[in-house]
Amino acid sequence: MLSGGLSRLKEVNQSLNPSEQKAAKYIIKYPEKMVEMTVSDLAEASGSSQSAIIRLCKSLGLKGYQDLKLRVAGDLQDDRSHGDEYKEIRPESGLKTIMTSVSNNNIYSINETLKLLDIDQLQKVIDLVKQAQRIDFYGTGASQLVAQDAQHKFMRINKVCTAYADTHLQLTSAVTLTENDVAFAISNSGETRQIIESIKAAKEAGAKTIGMTRYGNSTLGSLVDIHIQTLSAESDIRSAATSSRIVQLNILDILYVAIASQNYDESIHYLNRSREAIKKSFKVK
Repeated sequence: MLSGGLSRLKEVNQSLNPSEQKAAKYIIKYPEKMVEMTVSDLAEASGSSQSAIIRLCKSLGLKGYQDLKLRVAGDLQDDRSHGDEYKEIRPESGLKTIMTSVSNNNIYSINETLKLLDIDQLQKVIDLVKQAQRIDFYGTGASQLVAQDAQHKFMRINKVCTAYADTHLQLTSAVTLTENDVAFAISNSGETRQIIESIKAAKEAGAKTIGMTRYGNSTLGSLVDIHIQTLSAESDIRSAATSSRIVQLNILDILYVAIASQNYDESIHYLNRSREAIKKSFKVK
């Protein structure tokens, strides 16, 4: 069943024009009513217009109003089945509450992102990374930790890659890429200036470019050849480096396992070699 309509609406709500925002707010507040409405019904009930609702569907990357209705209906069904939703962390929460909230937020964000991901698009990413002679992973802050994790994984299956923490080194590396290489940028906001500059340099060098950002329009998303979008319904800075980071890690794990499985024999060979090398390095002489 299609789903993910409500998550998309919540993520882009603040960036919509006033007329589209009226419709979006109504749908978020009254999803059960919306799934029974026509476009004209929703326009009248929300104080919006039919044309604004059609524009809203396009802004969400959907085929039309019927597609949005199906996804909202799917969200309602998922809520009834699972009951998990994003919960913001409150001051002086008890440890048990924190354990449950953090875990549920991570699970919620992964599940909402899975509703959004396009398999054909992910396959294109897999094909690019698999064929690349070299991969540069770019990120700052928490996203840099994700980039380092990606480097660690892909190196173990014999992919030549970098994940420099220094943004000057990221830029220096970007200008040395070729048309046989891939630049993979990670930025939740999609607006990190240093990452954008590195992607611009990589594109000028002829490399293929991939960007991973939160759902919605962003400068990074508009620049890259393939844009992977994630959903992590975080409402303040305290949570911003938690569930969004987990979602980024999860997507890179998916890509890594997919590439390793497609090159199974070769991947197992290099994984065994790296495991043996690490084991030997820790043996007491």
